[in-house]
Amino acid sequence: MSAAENKVVRSMTGRVVSDKMDKTVTVLVERKVKHPVLGKVIRRSKKYHAHDQNNDYHEGDLVIIEESKPISKTKTWMVAKLISKAAAV
Repeated sequence: MSAAENKVVRSMTGRVVSDKMDKTVTVLVERKVKHPVLGKVIRRSKKYHAHDQNNDYHEGDLVIIEESKPISKTKTWMVAKLISKAAAV
């Protein structure tokens, strides 16, 4: 086995909050963290720019993003899979 075959790829699940750019979506990833002093569970969120080659994903879609080599200054993630489409309004 070579090193490339068993490389672990980081992945996260998030919701697409913007699809206005060409071939790029903004994904909001939320995680729950226990506060170090209070002990209360709080939500932390962060936005990532992810590569979307065919502009398939739109606002509200739940997606899995995977880390990749840098594509641009702010893009080091790409959309790997669609979990669920946004509810039609």
